[in-house]
Amino acid sequence: MAVDRIWSYAPGSGYVEGQDLTGFTVAAGDGALGRVDRQADPRGMRHLVVDTGVWLFGGSVLVPVGVVTGIDAGARRVTLACTVGEVKAAPRFKTDSETRDPAYLTAVGDYYHRLPPRETTTV
Repeated sequence: MAVDRIWSYAPGSGYVEGQDLTGFTVAAGDGALGRVDRQADPRGMRHLVVDTGVWLFGGSVLVPVGVVTGIDAGARRVTLACTVGEVKAAPRFKTDSETRDPAYLTAVGDYYHRLPPRETTTV
């Protein structure tokens, strides 16, 4: 996957332009992550901020939409092409200002781009 593709929904992911995913549950390939708190698209770096609650990572994580493999609008569920451990190992999300920080977003994009490719799964 090209680095710029990490910031775009993959064809066949089920995303419909303009769709609001706020409140959707988010699942990695090996378990639940949390819920979409918000979506953002600064400078074409489209991503989801996922609230993991205190039980998982103690806050939120930022996930580029290029790792979204499936969206089930009826079930209000987003599936990712990575594991919980891979999300946990991503550059830490600390403050909301990072959602607009090009250096932080580049580091996140580079990290997810380097993950091994996985089969697209359905939700």
